[in-house]
Amino acid sequence: MSGMDMSASDDWKMAAMAKHMAYSSPRPLTAADSAQAAHVINELRQAIAKYRDVTVAEADGYKMFAPQIKNQPQYHFTKKWNAIRNQFGFDPARPTSLLYTRDSKGTFHLIGAMYTASKGTSEEDLNERIPLSVAHWHRHVNWCIPPRYQKERWSETRNGRPIFGPLGVATKEECKDVGGRFIPQVFGWMLHANTFAGNDLKSIWRDDHMDHDHGMMGDPKTPG
Repeated sequence: MSGMDMSASDDWKMAAMAKHMAYSSPRPLTAADSAQAAHVINELRQAIAKYRDVTVAEADGYKMFAPQIKNQPQYHFTKKWNAIRNQFGFDPARPTSLLYTRDSKGTFHLIGAMYTASKGTSEEDLNERIPLSVAHWHRHVNWCIPPRYQKERWSETRNGRPIFGPLGVATKEECKDVGGRFIPQVFGWMLHANTFAGNDLKSIWRDDHMDHDHGMMGDPKTPG
């Protein structure tokens, strides 16, 4: 399949994902914002450099999210204690997750990290953590998930496309029609940092959700 054909085949994924994403509001860039964002990334780089060896990360409490999903474009290794602490405060050296890619030999390569904040965190508070003029915090919204105790339904499709999750139906009515549970917002606020993408802030804080589906087709373990 040619590159053009491959791109066309992924158009529906990008359109579907867009229905399930919400972003923080952008703000005018200031010199102070750039300096703050650069400070955060420098602190983060120093803190996670040791995790280039994924076994060190695992020994320190980072566990792979959705290990049942094979060949993920990007693997999230999450530390639950960091996730809990990040609900209430921010430390540049304390990411919730580490981000890895995996090569054909099965070796993991550290590419960055993910920060999180609670669902109720205001944009003012997000801006205090990392300026909204530089970074685009995101939320996963409008998910339809299978009923409780019916995890086997995650694999269901309609017209060759997923029914549930981040590429599935996106309205409460559609979700009701397929017998699912509608979740207005899954997880809290999130922000990816492409930590080792050089020194250009746009590249470091670039939102990459339209590049791939993050392999997030598994059970999000949403409460309620």
